Amino acid sequence: MNASFATPEGLRAVLERLHDRESAGYWAWRQDPEAERLMQFTIGKYRSLARTHHCEPEDSAYAAFEAMRTRAVRCAEDPWAVITRAVQVSLIAEERAAGLLCSTAQARRREVMRHHDARRFGEDETGFLELLAESRGPSPVDASAAPPPLKPGETPPTKALEALSLVISMFVALGWPSNSATCTLDYIATRLMETGDRHVAHSYLRRDQAGRAALDLDRKSWATVLRIVLGNPDRAAAATRAGVGVLAMLACDWKVVDLLADDGLVVEIRDAAPKVARRIDA
Repeated sequence: MNASFATPEGLRAVLERLHDRESAGYWAWRQDPEAERLMQFTIGKYRSLARTHHCEPEDSAYAAFEAMRTRAVRCAEDPWAVITRAVQVSLIAEERAAGLLCSTAQARRREVMRHHDARRFGEDETGFLELLAESRGPSPVDASAAPPPLKPGETPPTKALEALSLVISMFVALGWPSNSATCTLDYIATRLMETGDRHVAHSYLRRDQAGRAALDLDRKSWATVLRIVLGNPDRAAAATRAGVGVLAMLACDWKVVDLLADDGLVVEIRDAAPKVARRIDA
């Protein structure tokens, strides 16, 4: 396409004209035929860049449009160079936002961008098994040695993913909607894997207001769920069942029926259900 706006000076002239028309009250970008051709040209120009960042070509056009309306682009020595950088930054943010499951505004923050992409709990079960091993206490046997064969009638130890499924089933049985229980427990377990420590994960999640709101849990319910799943962070409770948490207990071969025998635990799980579930039950 041999268009005048393909050159830096030609683009500047088009942007100046569109800016003047907008200032006069016209909907230039909606009604001007050259503006439409400019956006079609932009989509083609940045198509490969958009694909590199796993975005649609139209995403690049929107980022370019936002940049074209700024004075910095109109006054730049090379408007296309400024637009290209703006599009690149926007596409990087879009790609990171998709991986981190957050908004593009959040993905632009430096402290957020350094995190790895979100992954569903269970994709890397080995790391979580090692993490929960601390709850079993020191082992007198070399960790690299093969486990002893099972005796007749014995059942194999519970794996981390199975423990998570048991906790979800327990929450559902006590009144939680299946989707809410799955999302909440997956979210907690993922943060546990990222931090590598139950106490650090508990501290991080306790302040995670965005996650709590997305899961539709009030502050009291969120604190209760964290304490039940990850254990009471109080050092005085470290050696007790309450200090370990039901997730680690089930990974250490506790039985669900033993946990459900605790009436206080049952009531806490039931009362911590999301607001929607409690309204439906009412």
